[in-house]
Amino acid sequence: MARLMVDGDELVMGLAWWEKLIARHGDVRVPLAAVEQVSIQPDWWRALRGIRVRTHALAVPGALCLGVWRHGDGQDFLALRRPRRSPTVVVDLRTAAPYARVAVSCPPGSQMVSAINTALDRQRRAEAGEDS
Repeated sequence: MARLMVDGDELVMGLAWWEKLIARHGDVRVPLAAVEQVSIQPDWWRALRGIRVRTHALAVPGALCLGVWRHGDGQDFLALRRPRRSPTVVVDLRTAAPYARVAVSCPPGSQMVSAINTALDRQRRAEAGEDS
């Protein structure tokens, strides 16, 4: 199952081997500087927008959305499962990023959002210190 983690100055969506195979994509890496907003959606389907890219995504209605979804603002990379008690972490990205949004269903959602926000704050303070 996919999970989000912070690796240095990057946000990484680590994918399981079978997710990489289905999506035809390796782990998704975006710079922390490209992160605009991190939020938790209690309902996994609220992170969906657009249509799936047939060759790089799988959709099982009501159960799984994995891969690249295309819409008017660009593309999103999603790893969403219909969880029983797991929230969805949604990361909206700036235009310079390869995707407009990455979203993943994960059980410790609030802990992940806290970890990402902490890393973002640390990076922004470091950048502000360099500019002074």
